[in-house]
Amino acid sequence: MTAYETAASLPAVDELRRRCRALAVLDRIVGSDWPYYGYTERWGDGAAGSMSNGSGDEWTIVFGPAGAFIRVFDHESNMSPYGNEDHEPWPGLLDGLPEVFRPQVEQPAFRDEEGTFVATAVLWRQTGDSRWHAGDGIVFPRSRGPHDAGPDGTAMLDILGDDIVDRYVAFAGEHYEVEVGRAAAAHVVAHRPVTDAVVRAINPAAAVADLRDDLVAMNFPVPASAP
Repeated sequence: MTAYETAASLPAVDELRRRCRALAVLDRIVGSDWPYYGYTERWGDGAAGSMSNGSGDEWTIVFGPAGAFIRVFDHESNMSPYGNEDHEPWPGLLDGLPEVFRPQVEQPAFRDEEGTFVATAVLWRQTGDSRWHAGDGIVFPRSRGPHDAGPDGTAMLDILGDDIVDRYVAFAGEHYEVEVGRAAAAHVVAHRPVTDAVVRAINPAAAVADLRDDLVAMNFPVPASAP
C-alpha cells in the first residue's frame, strides 16, 4: 500500500470525517487510558481525527473549509525525514500540494523540536475535488521484507475503509483484548444515537451518562433523554 493506492481508496471528505469521529467514540466507549484514536471539533477553524499507537506511528486528518489534509508518520519507514542529514521531506512528498494546505506543513503539531516536518506520507482533497491526491512523482523505496505493509505508513489508514466495522472489532480484540459486539460497533459507525444497550455491548462497565460530555464535545448524537 502506498499513498497513491490509499488516495484511490479513501471515501469523500464528509464520510471520512464521520469515520474518524466514530473510531474515537468507539475508543472512548472501550475506556482505554491510552486511546488509539482521537477526534476533536476544535482544531483551528475545523476539526481533526487522529491515531497514535504510542510507539511513534501516527496520523492526523485535518478537516476545514478548504477540504482535508492528511499527515502520516511511520517511524520505521525509509521515507522518514530522519533518514537524511538535512531532515527534508522525502522527494515528491509535497509536490503539487495546494497553497491553501501549506499552513498545515508549518503546523507546530506536525513538527519536532528542531522544526522538522514529521511525515512519511501526505494526502489532500480540496472542497469540490472529485478525488484524493498525493505528491507528484514519488519514487518509493524498496520493500522492507515479506511482512512490509507498505513504504510510507498509509496502510495505517486502512481502518477508515468501507470495512471499518470489522476492522475495528478485530483491532479491539487484538489491541485492547476486549470483545466488541459487531452490531454495536456498526451502530456507532452509522452515527446513530448511542444507548446504554449499545455502550454495554462494547464495554459492560460503561453507560451513556459516563460518556455524554465527550460525545457532545465530538458532536456525536446521544438520546435526548440521556442523563
